[in-house]
Amino acid sequence: MKNPDLLNKLEKEKDLTDQELAQVIEGLTGEETEVLFARARAVREREYGKDVYVRGLIEFSNICQNDCYYCGIRKSNTNLERYRLTPEEILDCAREGYQLGFRTFVLQSGEDAWFTRERMSDIIRKIKKEFPDCAITLSLGERSREEYEEWFAAGADRYLLRHETADDDHYRYLHPENMSLANRKNCLYTLREIGYQVGAGFMVGSPVQTVDNLVSDIRFLQELKPHMIGIGPFLTHPDTPFADKESGSLSRTLVLLGILRLLFPGVLLPATTALGTIAPNGREQGLLAGANVVMPNLSPVGVRKKYELYANKICTGEESAQCKNCLNLRVESVGYQLAVSRGDSRVV
Repeated sequence: MKNPDLLNKLEKEKDLTDQELAQVIEGLTGEETEVLFARARAVREREYGKDVYVRGLIEFSNICQNDCYYCGIRKSNTNLERYRLTPEEILDCAREGYQLGFRTFVLQSGEDAWFTRERMSDIIRKIKKEFPDCAITLSLGERSREEYEEWFAAGADRYLLRHETADDDHYRYLHPENMSLANRKNCLYTLREIGYQVGAGFMVGSPVQTVDNLVSDIRFLQELKPHMIGIGPFLTHPDTPFADKESGSLSRTLVLLGILRLLFPGVLLPATTALGTIAPNGREQGLLAGANVVMPNLSPVGVRKKYELYANKICTGEESAQCKNCLNLRVESVGYQLAVSRGDSRVV
């Protein structure tokens, strides 16, 4: 890195130029990278202590109306066995998770039209009634303002909607023509207006991505001011148009986690399953780079392999209790502890 003062500038949340930010993303030496991670850990411990928040992920449907070119559950993938959990099965997953100490449930699916505004509202109300001390996070894609408002009124607390890339041309390269970055961004701003704790994020190393694209992603996040930021390496899937593309790198993903922690001190930052897929200790490395959230799977074991956004996803054969115990050991191995808590964001 040509200017060693850039890390100091980054830590003090001073305005870096786009060129300076690009320099930090791709120009750190090994020693500077370790300094970045140490500073990121210090900030996350200042904000959240040693606690790592655990989210119970319930992937309740792999049916999707979209055809994103990078995604294994895209509607054109005819090799995938589709499934849809019933509302009662979703509630059973939450019950199991509550007994294991989960206080946030993430309800995630493809954009499945069967789960209408009314059906999702009913599911949310039932979970909230049975577990009033828990938070509900939704990750259901692009929906109407009316749906978002009704689900918030029913008791949903958070909404995850990764923007994937903040550059229009790059977005068009990754998605079919009927999808638009403008609509994706509009959904995120709408969710924030309604009152959700909002999560955005992007893939690292997606096809034709440049460092300038990553700078644009960070600039968009600075504008949105999300409560959560989910990033992970792009991982290929054999049944997509990008099957022959190169996956993203662990090292760049970790550097970006460190940068995001310094720029967004109070944000919730997951060490994603994709990190654990690309490297056996990827999630531990994510925690050491500034992350403070993990998301083990609460879905029934029989359907986990079918929610295959990318190939070789980890933890598809483990029972929920096994998964939680394994994660607990992994988190403790790097000096942190799983918290029995809703784990709300410190971002206002």
